[in-house]
Amino acid sequence: MLANQNTHLDRTVIIGTRGSELALWQAHFVKDSLANIGVTAELKIIKTQGDRILNLSLDKLEGKGFFTKELEEELIAGTIDIAVHSHKDLPTEHPPGLIIAAVSEREDPSEYLIILKDCVDVKQKLSVKFGGTVGTSSNRRKAQLRALRPDLEMDDLRGNVPTRIGKLRSESYDAIMLAKAGVVRLGIDLSEFHVEELTPTEFVPAPAQGALAIQIRETNTDLFEILQKLHHADVAEALAVERTVLKSFGGGCHMPLGCYCRKNDGEYQVFTSKADTEHDLPDRMYISASSTVGLVDKILAKFDKERKLASKVFISRELPASSYFRRVLEKHDVEIEARSLIRTVPVMTILNAYILQDVDWVFFTSKNAVEYFFQLKPQFSHPVKFGVMGSGSEDMLRRNGHFADYVGESGDTAEVGAEFAKLANGRHVLFPGAENPMRSIHKALSPETKIVDLPVYETVLEESAEGTDADILVFTSPSNVEAYFNDNLLDNNQRVIAIGKSTGSKLEEMNITYTLPFSPDEVGLAEAVFGL
Repeated sequence: MLANQNTHLDRTVIIGTRGSELALWQAHFVKDSLANIGVTAELKIIKTQGDRILNLSLDKLEGKGFFTKELEEELIAGTIDIAVHSHKDLPTEHPPGLIIAAVSEREDPSEYLIILKDCVDVKQKLSVKFGGTVGTSSNRRKAQLRALRPDLEMDDLRGNVPTRIGKLRSESYDAIMLAKAGVVRLGIDLSEFHVEELTPTEFVPAPAQGALAIQIRETNTDLFEILQKLHHADVAEALAVERTVLKSFGGGCHMPLGCYCRKNDGEYQVFTSKADTEHDLPDRMYISASSTVGLVDKILAKFDKERKLASKVFISRELPASSYFRRVLEKHDVEIEARSLIRTVPVMTILNAYILQDVDWVFFTSKNAVEYFFQLKPQFSHPVKFGVMGSGSEDMLRRNGHFADYVGESGDTAEVGAEFAKLANGRHVLFPGAENPMRSIHKALSPETKIVDLPVYETVLEESAEGTDADILVFTSPSNVEAYFNDNLLDNNQRVIAIGKSTGSKLEEMNITYTLPFSPDEVGLAEAVFGL
């Protein structure tokens, strides 16, 4: 935020706003922020096309800016001084004579999937029952939801935030999707529902989601100077990347496009999801750079339909037809060679009940550990929490009827261990897993934590691992790396992707260069393959 300046305004500023609860919250937020710097303001409520026409989905409304046009017209006419918008509603082209003078802090741009409790199925990804109906009018949300859950039905949902929640309450839908920012700003209690929070790196939000735009006339220079006290330049920089991507694709609110930019440890990280229509499987892209200069051009180049992709991808595990990764590759006619180079076999057939006594946490570092542990039909006499490493383990835990209380989303076991230690230090933690485990998570736990290793399976390398002529080789575990390179060398033109840092460490031991996906799941894997 820029430093305070000594500019004063000796008149009341008129703020134009829509009349919905969320729009009024946003306008009052700006009014209060102005009051804090000595500027008096009052509100003028203006009805927009998007407020008047509620029986059509957004992509069927005429033109652009159906939540902003009328506010902008009054701003140009001089009947208001400021228009407050949800930044994501603004068209990428401003009317002549208007500018965005300030951008607010950004609320968390995550999405909420809000589900009726009797429509929850823990065994399904995202927890909506199989074949459930989700209410949303956003083509972006529809496309990404279908990518993760092709079985779900989509039904249009219009209205302000409380109205949409009311429609869910009346059981018009099994679930609805809303931006977290609106729910948080209105302080809405969702305890009667089951809520799945989808982070912006796993479910890409609309460009500029979560931020407010304060729009004024370009000639109003005294007001512009005052509004710099409310401006967050770092947020504006990230939003500029997102909105430039949107503009470059010629998109508006109806385009199935999500783009999210953030600065993390000095690096700009950009996540993009783009489909041609709401019914198409979106392409996902992740890119990072030290500067925003040229960043949008790099993103557009990755989405160029003329770009030559890999002709064949090898992955060291089986891929069912329903696999997201398989569906993305098949969409682009990429040949898939999916086979494991190892076998896993159980090492225990009966689970002694005493092992589960006094256990507070059960932590799984792989989906194999989850599968073999629950084959033993464990019976807990008291509430137990579950921790998992990665979305694959989380999905397997769901299939066995349990939610994860902690999900380690980073591929770095040291980071996951440090996070998990904050929850589990001093408690009794059971680690079902392979024989001779790496114990990466264990190292972060305090000495007073009771740690019990429970070998439930062992890994057996295949006697001979056949090589592949694939352009890209994806290794899913250190054991698969070992099995493959015991018998094969890497071709100079072949590129390697590692799922998880432990797999990467095994490749480093062999002096093999590799790429690490942003997230160790099938979405991150798709991003990595198409990012090469």
